[in-house]
Amino acid sequence: MARWGMPSPRFALKGRNSDSGVTNIRNVSSPHWRRWLGVENRCVVPFTSFSENEILPDGKRPPVWFAFDETRPLAFFTGVWTRWTSVRKVKEGETTNDIFAFLTTEPNNIVGSIHPKAMPVILTKSEEIDLWMNTPIGEALKLQRPLPDDVLRIVARGDKEDMGGLVV
Repeated sequence: MARWGMPSPRFALKGRNSDSGVTNIRNVSSPHWRRWLGVENRCVVPFTSFSENEILPDGKRPPVWFAFDETRPLAFFTGVWTRWTSVRKVKEGETTNDIFAFLTTEPNNIVGSIHPKAMPVILTKSEEIDLWMNTPIGEALKLQRPLPDDVLRIVARGDKEDMGGLVV
């Protein structure tokens, strides 16, 4: 078990007494993130579907769910993890946790129609998992790219009702 959210950069913590963490990592050239990009801190994050909130004209933000198809087969995000001691929630106080986040990239047209800023880096083949987990970072970061538009589709809109399978 791990908690979602890597340590926030120092500048983001000014005036705060807790750090809920950063869930999505895009700027891998930042010195803050580089320390966790070695093979010893890489992981894959399993998912069957993921959501982005759609902003409607009335201000509501319902989730839109993406997967490879309606059966929502198991897939993986590129992730990084570490063991970290910090105050995640003030009421918990200082705790030591395994924490993780996943990498993001430019969105493809499918995800970009809902979330134009970014999408998760998704691995579609076992060779890509091996590449992410075992190669030097320069080679591994070639995976930080959007999927082709025909790989993902919108499989649902609104709150997820079925609880079968992993959802991130």
